[in-house]
Amino acid sequence: MKALVVSGKKILIICSAFFVLAGAVFMINLFFGSTAPTSSQVESEQMRTINLVTGEFKAEKEDGQVIETYRFDPGTIFVKKGELFKLSIYGVNGHEHPFTIEGTDKQGVVKQGSETVLDLQFDEEGIYRVICNTHTTTDTEGPMVAHIVVGD
Repeated sequence: MKALVVSGKKILIICSAFFVLAGAVFMINLFFGSTAPTSSQVESEQMRTINLVTGEFKAEKEDGQVIETYRFDPGTIFVKKGELFKLSIYGVNGHEHPFTIEGTDKQGVVKQGSETVLDLQFDEEGIYRVICNTHTTTDTEGPMVAHIVVGD
């Protein structure tokens, strides 16, 4: 059986050829390859939609008393200052939820089985609460609040 003898010079030539080929493939892809838009590019071309739903938690205590609370889910969303976006709230649990967005003149009603959509834009950083006017305290199965966090 004949042994394969590879000198240091041959290894250097093979490695160099490999790196030249890899570099060429990288450069061709960089300049001529197809690119797919990232999510931030898509968002800059179209208005972003943020979806919330109305939900309900219900439990029975040891004494048989039923307790429940209504929620917006997710409870916190994040947007950039000045970003124009759509807030879509779909009613799943509860007959209806009249709401206001604290610090704005925006308000609406989310009804079970329906979608309520608002175009929103916040020019000031801060936390804006979406507050259900029916479920404001634990006595009224609340508080039903979502937070819109506006930042840079």
